[in-house]
Amino acid sequence: MPDFRCSIASLVDEEPMAGTAPTDAEVLLVESPGPWGREAVGDNRLPEAVREHLGAMGMKVFLLRRPDGTAGPGTHVFHARATATGYDVRATVLDRPEDLVGLDLAGLAAYDAPLWLVCTNGKRDRCCAELGRPIAGALAREWPEATWETTHLGGHRFSGTLLSLPSGVTLGRLTPDTAVDACAAVVRGEVPLEWARGRAGRPAVDQAHELHVLAGGDPADELVAVAGPQRRQSCGDDKVKGTTRFEVRRPA
Repeated sequence: MPDFRCSIASLVDEEPMAGTAPTDAEVLLVESPGPWGREAVGDNRLPEAVREHLGAMGMKVFLLRRPDGTAGPGTHVFHARATATGYDVRATVLDRPEDLVGLDLAGLAAYDAPLWLVCTNGKRDRCCAELGRPIAGALAREWPEATWETTHLGGHRFSGTLLSLPSGVTLGRLTPDTAVDACAAVVRGEVPLEWARGRAGRPAVDQAHELHVLAGGDPADELVAVAGPQRRQSCGDDKVKGTTRFEVRRPA
């Protein structure tokens, strides 16, 4: 199926997005301009010593680049740890990327401004590139300092998708127009339910439960993961995988 698009297949299947945000409790974001390969952390233009260091860090690493292709001055680095309400984000700008090796992440300065991380790695999935790049461009016109293209967030079948920090709110099925409105809602402290995948840094069932309650559901309801249809989930390979959905189990 040369014209297969995973985002269209997911939409036609009416696959729910709830509970599909990244679950990583700790992430590192590193500016890396230029092209990225399918396995971006090891296939990029950073120096070899830095690539090896990132690959051995034991935490999720995302690479960043500006939508307009500009870079610097310096190399932006963000470190984020999940909290009860989102992420604690720390940041620095390094003189050169080699300074990342041995960097004391615990000593970075607090960073409270919003970050919009739009998945655009076309080598991983073409939906991310085709749908993500116009979204990143639209957001950059509103928030030039906050907006970054990023490598694989997971859930490319929900493209265009983005992770917002520090809230952790992860959005999907965005367009350039809806992305601006959705991110403005996040800035106001809201969770735009029409586009919400969940709050990153939490287990999937907890993400789904939060969205259930925000939509008016009873906080006492239990959500249970159930198997969804088996189907191809990516434009990048032909593998057939199982999907997961969440059913509400109300207390007796």
